[in-house]
Amino acid sequence: MPRSNHPKRRGTPRGDEPDDLSGLMAGWRRTETRRGREWNVQPVSSSAAVKSYTCPGCGGVIDPGVAHLVVWRADGVLGDAADLQARRHWHTSCWRVA
Repeated sequence: MPRSNHPKRRGTPRGDEPDDLSGLMAGWRRTETRRGREWNVQPVSSSAAVKSYTCPGCGGVIDPGVAHLVVWRADGVLGDAADLQARRHWHTSCWRVA
């Protein structure tokens, strides 16, 4: 039988999403304090930005292909799932001055 030079896939197949929130919360996420509250801040690269969003800082549109930040509460009283539902996409410069 001929040998295959293609590496075998490991982990979760593409298209399958994990059942928990760990996939969204993993990566380059960091925690910042703004106005006395803790916020989770996760960068989105330009290649991963595939939808358009409205920035709550300036009200402008974040177009697909534009690197930006996803921000959600880290200290919410309703739990992680509710905080993730309330996450917002910000221009990086708008978040810096917020």
